[in-house]
Amino acid sequence: MFPIEHFIVAVVPVVAYVLVRDRRLPTGRLLAVVFVGSQLPDLIDKPLAHQFGLLPSGRVFVHSLPVAIPIVCLAGWYAWRTDRLRTGSAFAFAYLSHLVADNRRALSPPNPTLSDDMLWPLRPATPRPDVPHWAGEASINVRLWSLFAAVVLAVSAYHLYRDINEQFLSDRT
Repeated sequence: MFPIEHFIVAVVPVVAYVLVRDRRLPTGRLLAVVFVGSQLPDLIDKPLAHQFGLLPSGRVFVHSLPVAIPIVCLAGWYAWRTDRLRTGSAFAFAYLSHLVADNRRALSPPNPTLSDDMLWPLRPATPRPDVPHWAGEASINVRLWSLFAAVVLAVSAYHLYRDINEQFLSDRT
């Protein structure tokens, strides 16, 4: 799926929930968390696989359940600890919706199964071409995606670092 499609799949139910429950639009912060959650697997896996050649595919590692489950649990713990359960739930929903959307064929009836990619490194990755179909001429789109990923991850890390510092300092006083 394209990045915008992953975001739409994640944001529409979140916006609908907030509209029904609170009768108002979600905050910009909640939408930003949904955006990052819906993109996180591709922000990490695609550059590691296609730009740096460190992964066998752009759909393993953060796309896999052995990595996703601890990430979701850590986000849930942090949300509980900081009393931001809605934000943590929105992140977890957006992140997991990405995995489901990428594996919708394998997870669909009549014989739903977990793909090998979802269980990597416990199972070998599904073989794919080294150069993805969306790479563009001279792999320009891979470079642009890697740059975009670096910016989004850096901004997210900065805000998380600031938030952790604020929480830590407020706990000490």
